[in-house]
Amino acid sequence: MLDKKTTSNGTDPRAIRQWDNEHFFHPWDSMGVAGMDRVIAHEAKGIYLYDPQGRRYIDGPGGMWNVQIGYGREEMAQAIARQAMSLSYHSPWAFASEPSAVLAKKLADMAPGDLNSVFFTTGGSSAVDSALRFAQFYNNLRGKSQKKLFIAREKGYHGSTYLSATVSGKERDKSFLDTEKRLVRFLPNVNPYVRPEGMSVEDWCDLKVQDLETAIVEAGPENVAAFIAEPILASGGVIVPPPGYHRRTLEVCRRHDVLYISDEVVTAFGRLGHWFASEPVFDIVPDIVTCAKGLTSGYLPLGACIISDRLIDEVSGPDRESVLFSNGYTYSGHPVCCAAALKNIEIMERENLLEHVRQVTPKFQARLKAQSRFEIVGDARGMGLVGCVECHVPEGRGRSEADRLELDKDIGARIDAKCEEMGLIVRPLINMCVFSPPLIITEDEIDEMFDILERAIARVEAEVL
Repeated sequence: MLDKKTTSNGTDPRAIRQWDNEHFFHPWDSMGVAGMDRVIAHEAKGIYLYDPQGRRYIDGPGGMWNVQIGYGREEMAQAIARQAMSLSYHSPWAFASEPSAVLAKKLADMAPGDLNSVFFTTGGSSAVDSALRFAQFYNNLRGKSQKKLFIAREKGYHGSTYLSATVSGKERDKSFLDTEKRLVRFLPNVNPYVRPEGMSVEDWCDLKVQDLETAIVEAGPENVAAFIAEPILASGGVIVPPPGYHRRTLEVCRRHDVLYISDEVVTAFGRLGHWFASEPVFDIVPDIVTCAKGLTSGYLPLGACIISDRLIDEVSGPDRESVLFSNGYTYSGHPVCCAAALKNIEIMERENLLEHVRQVTPKFQARLKAQSRFEIVGDARGMGLVGCVECHVPEGRGRSEADRLELDKDIGARIDAKCEEMGLIVRPLINMCVFSPPLIITEDEIDEMFDILERAIARVEAEVL
C-alpha cells in the first residue's frame, strides 16, 4: 500500500486529484466550475478498492455492473500480456485470429436458442448500436425499408452512442443532449412499485403488455423494426418487470413481425446466476442479444451483438455476395480483448461462479429487502446479485411538498456520502442506491456491505425526519 505522501511513482496524490479535476472530462460529468474531487482509486483486490492512503472501500456497484471475477487477478494479467506479445492486433476485415474465433464459438454455445452469429464491438453502447442498425439493415434487405421505428421503455438505458441514446428512456440523461426522437416510441414505466393502489401484479402485467401492443398498432406494424428491452432495467433503478412480461411481449412482437432485442449488457455473465438470463430466467429466446461489461470483468473493453440464425438466413445467400453489413469498428474482435474474455470465462467456469451466485443470492436479497424497515425506504428490490434501495421522505413532518421533493432528489447522494465515510461505495441515482457487487462476494462480505448501508440509511433518516 501507499504512504500518505506519494503514489507509487512518486506523485503527490493531491496533484493527481488536481490534474483529474482540471483535465479529465469524465463521463456524465457536471459542468459546474468546481472540481468533483473524486476519490483516487490506486489499487484494487477482490471486491475492494484502495485509495492512495491505503483506505479500503467495498465496491458495491462492482465497477459499473461489470467486475464479475473481482480485481487483481494475476492470471488475467498474464493472459493479456501473453496475447499482447504474440498478436496485439490485426485488421478485422483482412484477417481472422484464434482468440476471436474461439470466443465467437464459445458465445454461440452459451447464447439462447439459435443465436449463433457474433458481431464483436467495443462495448455495450456499440453492441446496441450495431443491433439497431442490423434491424434496419435486415428490413431493408427484406424489401420493408419503411420498418425503421424502435420501441423502448421509459427508465431503460441502452448506451451513449447517438442511436443507443435515442432508445434510452432515462429522462435525466437527455436534458441537454440531442437524440433522434423520430425513430423511437417509449412505453410507460413497467415498474410494479408504481402500479395504482389496489392493482394486482398480474393486472399490472396485463396493462404493460398491452402498452406494447398499443404502441405497435398505433405506429403501424409495417413501420416498427424492433422492440428493445433489458431483462432488468438496471440503470433505471433495477426495475424487475412483473412475472411473464418478457415472454408475453415476445409473443406480441412475433405477431406483428417486430424483432425482439434483449439488452443483456448488465444481466449476462453471471449477474443473475446464468451466462445469459433471457432463456433460463425469463423464458425467452430473443432475435438479438447484446452483451458487454461482465464479458471481460472490466479488464479490457469488449462487447458483442449476437444474432439468430433465422435472421441471418433470411438476408444471406449466394445472391447476396455484394451486400455488405457496412458497420464495424477498428477494434472489432480485438485479439487481446478476446483473450481476456476467454480467460474471464475460464475463471468463472473453474470457480463455479454461476453456482456461487445462485448460492449467495438468498442472503443478498434478504439483506436488501430488510432495508424496507426504515421509514424513508419505499422499496427494496432486485434479483440475483443486483439490487436497489429506493427512498422517499414521508409527507408532512412540518415541511412543504416542495422541500420534501427537493430532499428526495438529494437522498441518494446523502446515503452514498455516509457509506463512503464508512468504506462502502454505492451508486446513487437521485433517490436510489444501486448495488451490483463482484460475483465473488462472500456471505460475510454481503453482511459487511449491508451493515454499512444500514448505518448510513439510519443516519440519513435521522437527518431528514
